Amino acid sequence: MKCPKCSQAMEPLNVNDIIVQRCTQCYGIWFHGISHKELKKIHGSEAIDIGYEENSRVLDRLKGVACPECGKTMQRVADTFKPHLHYEACPSHDGFFFDAGEFRDFKKESVLDFFKDLSWYFRKRGDGA
Repeated sequence: MKCPKCSQAMEPLNVNDIIVQRCTQCYGIWFHGISHKELKKIHGSEAIDIGYEENSRVLDRLKGVACPECGKTMQRVADTFKPHLHYEACPSHDGFFFDAGEFRDFKKESVLDFFKDLSWYFRKRGDGA
């Protein structure tokens, strides 16, 4: 499998019998189906996300990213509970692609998330208040 963002090879990782694919270069992670939700519940699973979010910001802005399984253009979606967090979703429900650092953000829940979401809201409004 090739990475949908940088076209490099993906390597399979097994966490409690849940297989994900991680890019060998940009460290983005492909989650088949809804395995990202299953892994969120597993203590320590954030260890699979070894990349740095700062390095993936350029890749996060790419448009027209193709699903590595079906080839259809994925949709960039905001997480329901963390609107500052965006990842790609396959329209055929094959899976989700998280850039480096995004799974760690998806998994953690803290007071800081409240402020990130609040900041995102005000930037979206454009008034900076």
